[in-house]
Amino acid sequence: MKTLEEFYALRSAEEYFDFFGIAYEKHVVETKRLHIMRAYGLLLHKGFERFDGDETYLMDFCKFALIKVYKEYEKGHIPSAAEVWGMLENGKAKGCLACAISLQGGSCGC
Repeated sequence: MKTLEEFYALRSAEEYFDFFGIAYEKHVVETKRLHIMRAYGLLLHKGFERFDGDETYLMDFCKFALIKVYKEYEKGHIPSAAEVWGMLENGKAKGCLACAISLQGGSCGC
């Protein structure tokens, strides 16, 4: 069984897909990595807000959230300029996946 501790150790988009055993096209992840991971982080943040202690349910949610986001981008979703610039603050990315899924709601210092 996949654990939350193992999930927290993941760092790259490919690691998330491999962790959950989700097939992906390398070129989709390579070209849309930032957008996929940002959208995934936003979905996870919503799910983690409702975390009630059932780790199995949470791991299923994390897997299906990644599938949902990936399928949107695989089908050709092209982010608008507003989405791209909205991810940036003073020329730097706003937050990271670790910040988005933090159960404590804190920041990792990114």
